[in-house]
Amino acid sequence: MTSKEMSKKHQKHAFLVKPELGSYHRNEWAILGTSCEQIKKLVHAVTEILSSEMKIAYVDADHKSADKEAEAGRDTQSNLGHGGRLEYTDKITYGRFDVDEKLNNFQLKPHFNSQDVVIVNGNHFQAKKQIVVIDPKKNLEKRIDQLTDVDLVLTTEDHQEFPEVLVKHIPTIKEVPILSISDHRAIASFLRERWQDSTPTLKGLVLAGGKSTRMGQDKGKLNYNGKDQRIYMWEKLGEICEEAFISIRPDQQTELSDYPTISDTFTDLGPFGAILSAFRSDPNAAWVVVACDQPLLDLETLSHLKSNRNVSKMATTFHNPETNFPEPLITIWEPRAYPVLLKFLSLGYSCPRKALINSDCEVLTVPNQLALKNANTPKEFEELLNQSKILSSSK
Repeated sequence: MTSKEMSKKHQKHAFLVKPELGSYHRNEWAILGTSCEQIKKLVHAVTEILSSEMKIAYVDADHKSADKEAEAGRDTQSNLGHGGRLEYTDKITYGRFDVDEKLNNFQLKPHFNSQDVVIVNGNHFQAKKQIVVIDPKKNLEKRIDQLTDVDLVLTTEDHQEFPEVLVKHIPTIKEVPILSISDHRAIASFLRERWQDSTPTLKGLVLAGGKSTRMGQDKGKLNYNGKDQRIYMWEKLGEICEEAFISIRPDQQTELSDYPTISDTFTDLGPFGAILSAFRSDPNAAWVVVACDQPLLDLETLSHLKSNRNVSKMATTFHNPETNFPEPLITIWEPRAYPVLLKFLSLGYSCPRKALINSDCEVLTVPNQLALKNANTPKEFEELLNQSKILSSSK
């Protein structure tokens, strides 16, 4: 038996694809090499520039206790000082949670899920990427092991030469982009470009694993356009996505063996389970999800959805005038939707529309309302079949 086979045999837990997260987020930078005061000033300046287009979070340490009681671990103004474990305060313009213990990175990650970029005070905490400041007043030597992926170097007015310890630790450091620490707009542009470059890959998913009880036959096999509807939709998604898959029940695998499929691993949850199963297979991709029973959904509508995609939101979707709600089955679900959907499931909800309604989403006006039409019964099938023929003959 090979070592690979032995490893597989003795694996105690199911293999899961992990999200590409750092200490706090997918896009995070630790700033180090200068004083905490200078780091905070820089973060505030850059945040003000980017705040209208991006959601920026900051991680720092409290450098001084508010009073002697807080220093002793007892703040009489807080419920925590009287034995409480958690306190939420509505601060009118914002809300604040206080807990009676330090949270580790694993506990903190969900709180940063809705953000676009996280900036960290590297004098206290680590992050996946680093921004190094060349400041003679700060010794980099004791932080040198934290420099695992330096993405930007900032120089101060009175010092622009690279410290020997930095060059020795990172021989290619001079190939890293260099900016002045006072050029806040250039630093903001750098972060903006890095964020835009990190836009998740778009993959497609055709929902074809339903039991079609109202239709009386498999809706995915209905023929509106000269071929099975599920294959027709798979081909359409292939035109706007890097890859497209058909979502199926495990018992459908044989009949669709010639096509890329994703079997439901969250069973008996309908479309909600199919979306979760797609994220389980690749939590780092965004998924554009469509139902297999929307024969009038055209490439123009899908392209409109893609071109107006808002990666800063949990999802990009269309408003359905008939229901007056977002339409979850023609939606781009960003990677940050995965933990949100899991949270809804833990609360006893398995409706993707409810997740959209109660989350931060981009809701678009659909350019062609007919594209949202679907068929669940034989009568609706006949009506859409006739509509499809009319549209085809008019082209």
